[in-house]
Amino acid sequence: MEDHRHYEHIVFEEEGDVARIVLNRPEATNALSMKMSSELFDAIMRVLDSTNLKFLVISGAGDNFCAGDDIKEMVMWGDANQVMRRARLYQDMANHLEELDKVTVAAVDGYAVGGGLEITMACDFVVATERARWGMPEVDVGITPGWGGTTRMARLIGRRMTKEVNMLGALHGARRAVDLGLWNRVVPDDRLQAEVDRLLELLRSKNQQALRQFKYMINRGVECDLYTAQGFEAFSGALSAAVNGLWQVPDADQGMGVVGFAGKTSLWDHRRSLARDFWVDDRPGPE
Repeated sequence: MEDHRHYEHIVFEEEGDVARIVLNRPEATNALSMKMSSELFDAIMRVLDSTNLKFLVISGAGDNFCAGDDIKEMVMWGDANQVMRRARLYQDMANHLEELDKVTVAAVDGYAVGGGLEITMACDFVVATERARWGMPEVDVGITPGWGGTTRMARLIGRRMTKEVNMLGALHGARRAVDLGLWNRVVPDDRLQAEVDRLLELLRSKNQQALRQFKYMINRGVECDLYTAQGFEAFSGALSAAVNGLWQVPDADQGMGVVGFAGKTSLWDHRRSLARDFWVDDRPGPE
């Protein structure tokens, strides 16, 4: 079902549990104009708000994924403060994409450079054609990436390779992205859609709650120390047990605390009478 809103520079469709976003400026290699970026952010938020959608696939029209930010429009961004505001807006867009409680797939054909590459790094899976090319050429425009080209990339492939990609500005083949751990899989040029559909079929067979937990746990765990990350793993194990039916813990109150608050039951009265003034030092003293 096509979205009822009119988008000028993207195509947004829902097919059952899958949302599809197509970056649709083929005449400009799908470069991210300000208008397209606004529409893309809006579509991502629509996916975020849905509880029926389980997957999101992002692709590009006209045999290319995305050539990055539209350099010709950058003079319209404004002064240094306005440039920073736009960079933060794009960071918010990438962060929302990365944190969706859906599985996201970037289907990459042709060029995925600059902001286009940054989109792929915010997705869970990246499937690319053999002819796909990627890189961060901002250095030769005299600018730096704003929403993942140094930050997410360093977390995915390490600081040394991130320096090479950004400071040299070369364009690389798809297989090197897989070798570096930047993308997942390279397929023949005519097999991109079929491989994405095959991936979706496999993912659809899984426990969807488990997939949501995996995504949250891995994304958050990689940003913290080992012991904190292990805490996510432990709580995820408990949540898995609970949603699989083993939710009743003998010394939990089975939700009666919430019921007690709503109905002001004897349980609520008992707990609050014990706790309300416990170790409260500003109680009125005896007269």
